[in-house]
Amino acid sequence: MDDRRRVVITGMGVISPLGETVEAFWSGLVSGTSGVGPTTLYDASELPTRITGEVKGFNPDTYLDSKEARRMARFSQMAVAAATAAVQDAKLDMAREDGERMGVILGNGNGGFDVIAEQSKVQMTKGMNRVSPFLIPMMLPNMAAANVSRLLGLKGYTATAVTACAAGTQAIGEAAEVIRRGDADVLVTGGAEANLCQLGIAAFCVMRALSTRNEEPQKASRPFDKNRDGFVPAEGAACLVVESLEHAERRGARLLAEVIGWGVSSDARHPVAPDETGDGALRAMKWALQKAGVRPEDVDYINAHGTSTPLNDAAETKAIKRLFGDYAHKVPISSTKSMIGHTLGASGALEAVACVMTIRDGTMHPTINYETPDPECDLDYVPNMARKKDVRVVLSNSFGFGGQNACLVLRRWEG
Repeated sequence: MDDRRRVVITGMGVISPLGETVEAFWSGLVSGTSGVGPTTLYDASELPTRITGEVKGFNPDTYLDSKEARRMARFSQMAVAAATAAVQDAKLDMAREDGERMGVILGNGNGGFDVIAEQSKVQMTKGMNRVSPFLIPMMLPNMAAANVSRLLGLKGYTATAVTACAAGTQAIGEAAEVIRRGDADVLVTGGAEANLCQLGIAAFCVMRALSTRNEEPQKASRPFDKNRDGFVPAEGAACLVVESLEHAERRGARLLAEVIGWGVSSDARHPVAPDETGDGALRAMKWALQKAGVRPEDVDYINAHGTSTPLNDAAETKAIKRLFGDYAHKVPISSTKSMIGHTLGASGALEAVACVMTIRDGTMHPTINYETPDPECDLDYVPNMARKKDVRVVLSNSFGFGGQNACLVLRRWEG
């Protein structure tokens, strides 16, 4: 493990299809509850996929001044909500902290893509002068981090990871690295995505990436099952407060877990499809474990990328088997996406929260809808029912479009 400053997680906040608190999110996961349902955010009647993992009833005015909320895209609103909750959970007294030693790194895939689609229609039907003057600051992917920084007074290191589905995980790894090298004491990190709109879903549909199991929305996301037919698009946000051990101990913070390693790689192969050999995923996992200073057999649980697409699930399984050898059949694996769908740039952050809760409670949430085994996916996916286990070390996988991969290793705090 890196012998520089140790990095711990001290707070978490969640906005998800299963609820807007960490406990609601975790309770839904452990009980095997699906947050997927018929689409209500836009007219999906003409689309092949009419189901999504929406955050039902999300009201930004609950978390933001209404004027501020109107100037933000939905993904920014969710990021601010999750970040505020995380800071509160960490019991950070901002009045006593040095804002210049605090920062933000968030992951995001598309920025305010929904706003772009909406305002394009405005321009075409009503003319240029009716386009929102807030379009640019609403659409930019970096604006979630910028808004969190601005509203929470975080004046230090700030960045945005825009690496598709790997973004949330990569953001957390980058944040830990910034703290290790001494450029900050505290970072709010994680990911946000809220781009459920006609244009975006239509684009995924023509790629044939999405499930069309519209009559059974809660059964549509079925990672590693033989009859999986694509992912379910979703939205949400999760933020974690990470800080140097010295800073956390100095203020008497509760230590939820330790970030001990992370790895990033590229397939360097295809613009969309994962490398079927699993080479890129394997490299990211291997480098994460090497940085953490742990062996594959030290890993007690893997939170899989597990998208429910035919290619991804098979490639991820192959990568795990190649890296873990015989132990691959002994380590429990589950997919959070089986219950909330795929939140793209936010997925790794939501899954990191699930990993921390797994460590805390000694409970591994299930992979639901696992009904028919696939010969290509023959590992232990904790099917359908949560399972108790003493969990000390967790590996979390995120593999994005463009072959960009990120993995994170968390460990129970043991002093």
